[in-house]
Amino acid sequence: MAQKNNFQFLIREYRPSDEHRVMSLFRDGILENVYPAFFKAMSNADHIGVALSITMAGYVLGGSSYFQALLFGSAWAGLIYYCCREIYETYMMRRLSTDMADIQANYLENPDNAFWVAEDGPNVVGIVAVMGKKGGEEGERCDSCNGGMMEGGSEFAQDAEDGSYGGLSSMVVVFPWRRKNLGSQLTQKALDFCKERGYARLVLEISSPQTAAISLYTKLGFVQTASHNNTHANRWFSKLARINVMRMEKFI
Repeated sequence: MAQKNNFQFLIREYRPSDEHRVMSLFRDGILENVYPAFFKAMSNADHIGVALSITMAGYVLGGSSYFQALLFGSAWAGLIYYCCREIYETYMMRRLSTDMADIQANYLENPDNAFWVAEDGPNVVGIVAVMGKKGGEEGERCDSCNGGMMEGGSEFAQDAEDGSYGGLSSMVVVFPWRRKNLGSQLTQKALDFCKERGYARLVLEISSPQTAAISLYTKLGFVQTASHNNTHANRWFSKLARINVMRMEKFI
């Protein structure tokens, strides 16, 4: 059922006519994390040390050339940026070739899954999606934010009788509509769906540079239960980009 709030947002089920806007929103929502990840990686103490060393090496090898120093330092920064972008692009392309390739079939035609869009007038300004997970998938990959392995635990016994739970596979809010409580409402929509389906908890995975989203989920009662650096990209990219994937969950 569609619902409104004080900002006149309308949260409703996905329609085939939403495909173009939803795909654009999904791509932008993933790739907007590249720059925050890059700046966070470059501000790491180890990376600052490497950047200074490489810049100095360029200065010396270039015969006291400031241009050579700048060139060497820029090459290092370019490598870090490439690693960050590759991580998010790899994740985005994998999602676009799997569940996002056919939202109608993968979400709407499966009663264990759901996909909603948020509207402000004629504009689609947010999306949220949930996929039902079986208990046997507890140690497998969960794709809610940046992919990777999830750890099992004693909490498994507290799930539904068949061990099923909900996985938040997507949530994006367009930038101008953030800080207007839309993210909270979309998350609540997902929690309500999980409760209706008998899932005992909602699980998500999110990359460490997404600090605003992590803060939102923490405020809504989610707790971190695991962390890893398996981003589905080359493992050296993850190490250089300094990106970790946090697993968070909330019992309903």
